[in-house]
Amino acid sequence: MKLSRKSDYALRALFDLVAHEGRGPISIRELALRNDIPKRFLEQIMIDLREKGWVRSIPGRDGGFVLAKPPADITMGEVVRHFDGILSPISCVSTTHYEPCSQESVCRFRRVLLEIRNYVVKKMDNATLANVFAGKVVRHEEVFSPSFTYGDGI
Repeated sequence: MKLSRKSDYALRALFDLVAHEGRGPISIRELALRNDIPKRFLEQIMIDLREKGWVRSIPGRDGGFVLAKPPADITMGEVVRHFDGILSPISCVSTTHYEPCSQESVCRFRRVLLEIRNYVVKKMDNATLANVFAGKVVRHEEVFSPSFTYGDGI
């Protein structure tokens, strides 16, 4: 599974709003700068987030965006599904975007991809903005752990 830029940028903006919660609105310009997101692209994303009821826009010179729901009531799974539509690695194991495959009755690797889908869905649906924000930031050493560096494309 690979997140689209839209999902990535939406999550960046949402987590910035979580970090800023209770201190008033953040302007679109500030959100874009702080999160390295093109402003025009972020404007469209924020409209989507507002329509879903996850953020509120506050008009005026000192306006901007704030969370409309508590961080514990928004999951990464619902945000990614909204922007990407799917959490499955391939369509023949998706429940919402299922497409049949001619090899389904004999495919040996489909089981592994189904298990990956189930794991990802469970993790993403249990990952609220609140509990993810409370966690630790990933360290460089964790990404480049010697047990994973042998595989190209990881």
